Amino acid sequence: MKLALIGYGKMGHAIEQIARSRGHEIVSIIDIDNPEEFESPAFRSAEVAIEFTAPAVAVSNYRKAFAAGVPVVSGTTGWLEHLPEIKEACRNGQTFFYASNFSLGVNIFFAVNKYLADIMNRFPSYDVKMEETHHIHKLDAPSGTAITLAEDIIARLDRKSAWVEGRTPSAEEIGIKAIRRDEVPGIHTITYESDADTITITHDAKSRMGFALGAVVAAEFTCGKKGFLTMQDMLNF
Repeated sequence: MKLALIGYGKMGHAIEQIARSRGHEIVSIIDIDNPEEFESPAFRSAEVAIEFTAPAVAVSNYRKAFAAGVPVVSGTTGWLEHLPEIKEACRNGQTFFYASNFSLGVNIFFAVNKYLADIMNRFPSYDVKMEETHHIHKLDAPSGTAITLAEDIIARLDRKSAWVEGRTPSAEEIGIKAIRRDEVPGIHTITYESDADTITITHDAKSRMGFALGAVVAAEFTCGKKGFLTMQDMLNF
């Protein structure tokens, strides 16, 4: 498969390594110093572009890729206020695969989180809170993964209606503590606490390679498809 990379930081390099090891060809690499590459024949020849950049430029990158007729797989978070626009583009023939986290382990964690929240809805004596830790280079807080986890809990826990970060939550809110430290790839912890005991589930990423592998597998899944796609479509848990 012919792949383009949009963003060539640590994740971009990890994705390149995984993609080449799986026999794929990298036909175009776009970073901050060569945005004109979006208009190149090499980029237009890509069957899928994998995008890991920053919230401020992500949506512009998607638009440029769509203009070139190239499907996008993106793991950039912090831009979801523009999601209706991207879904509309997909209804008009574009292809876009989005995940707040491409790790297989994290997506198993998402499924466990939903199952646990369904159970805990019957036990109002337990309050729930979250903590996420990432490397100091991550620009958004809380992480997209933490937001996904929180929203999945809110959808299942009648006593919670919103999440907050940076202040003390009310009884109807889930408090998220966001920590930025060293080069931590990502740790997410969900805690249910009552007067009697504490129940905690945690996902602790060991490196970026699990995210990179998931992104490449998502690109393989996306190739030849149309519309708006997610990890649920690919994994079908």
